[in-house]
Amino acid sequence: MSTYTTDKASPFTMAVVNSMRKLYPEALADKSFDNTGLLLEAPFDPIRRQMNSVLLTVDLTKAVADEAIENNHCVVVAYRKSTFIHSHRNGQPYIRNPDPIIFRGLKALTLADSQQQSLLRLALEGISVYSPHTAVDAAPGGIGDWLADILTGTLSKPEPATKTAKQPEPTSPVTDSSDDQTSKPLEDPFVEKDVQENTPKHELQRMSLARSYSRPTYPNHKEKDKEKEQPDLTPSSASHRRTVIHPVPGVEGFSNAGMGRLVTFTHPQPLTHLIERIARGVGNPKGFPVAIPQSRQVEDIQITTAAICAGSGGSVLKAVNADLLFTGELSHHEALAATERGASVITLFHSNTERGFLHSVMKDKLSEVLREEWKRVRTEVKDEGVDGEGWEEALEDEGVLVEVSERDRDPFGIVILQSEQVGRPITGATG
Repeated sequence: MSTYTTDKASPFTMAVVNSMRKLYPEALADKSFDNTGLLLEAPFDPIRRQMNSVLLTVDLTKAVADEAIENNHCVVVAYRKSTFIHSHRNGQPYIRNPDPIIFRGLKALTLADSQQQSLLRLALEGISVYSPHTAVDAAPGGIGDWLADILTGTLSKPEPATKTAKQPEPTSPVTDSSDDQTSKPLEDPFVEKDVQENTPKHELQRMSLARSYSRPTYPNHKEKDKEKEQPDLTPSSASHRRTVIHPVPGVEGFSNAGMGRLVTFTHPQPLTHLIERIARGVGNPKGFPVAIPQSRQVEDIQITTAAICAGSGGSVLKAVNADLLFTGELSHHEALAATERGASVITLFHSNTERGFLHSVMKDKLSEVLREEWKRVRTEVKDEGVDGEGWEEALEDEGVLVEVSERDRDPFGIVILQSEQVGRPITGATG
């Protein structure tokens, strides 16, 4: 019989790690840049132990770390890094590529760095952090296939014949009714009328805008959770062929793994239908960017091939010739190059192509595998005869809970124009 010391993680932590590796082997990750696996292994204190619970998040922000601590979670599964790892170049601070929590070697761990502060606080509370990142992208049934399932789904009701809204007609100049028919400039809707009439044009200042906006809005994944019993989108039900864009070979049991998915529809699909499917599938955001060739109208575009990549899709999709690129984000030049060759682009903001997967897929999959793995680990550790105060109580706890963070969200939200006064600012007005 051995005595348990604080040089080991909790047995529940190891059950979580084993479960994640079964679902999303680290060998699937893109090791050219990615850093996946158990990135923070907190020592286990059986007297002050956490619940047997896991918190899923895309980004490990300070808000999410607070949530994990407040709810006494044992492990945070952070799809990837949230904030930044700071370093120095030529003596000046700069921010490195914000991907997994510990992306490259650290020279120090201090409370002055916001990300390191979160890690240190979690370690103090006995909370470990695991990051699967691109292993989830590549795995069969992972994020890539989840996005493809959405794009190839069908709605429970007939799919709408979506049309783009008509643009308002240009406002005609106001003309004087006098004999000379001299045109008068339009009044500036952003400047008070009496000020406008009595102030030289070059001295005019912008006044309060005659328009209002909503607060930033984000996809509603809680509503998607409620729809699981009666979903309004049936995934992967439109006839199609699906292939991996960049295969990852050599991982036993994962023969169809790889980065990106290329969907070829049996019959061309209206772009408007795909837009509606995506909206329903990722939590009904109030809007998202769509790029189309300038010579086309969105309601006239038919899609036969679609290339898909979660997160930032530039490198994965750059050599793919498809009618549609569907990803989290593309640079200005990448999107322009696509539309210039006749393709369309849909982006959702980086992490909005990832977060819904935690709610729709990972939560249930991990719960199922973890229940069995926790039984196995408990039996194994009991057989070793580990001794120590509070240890037996920890092993007798059969409970398993997997939750998705309520505070995790993309940095970008959508503000919606509530009301607007249309007009033309006076030439030369400042502000």
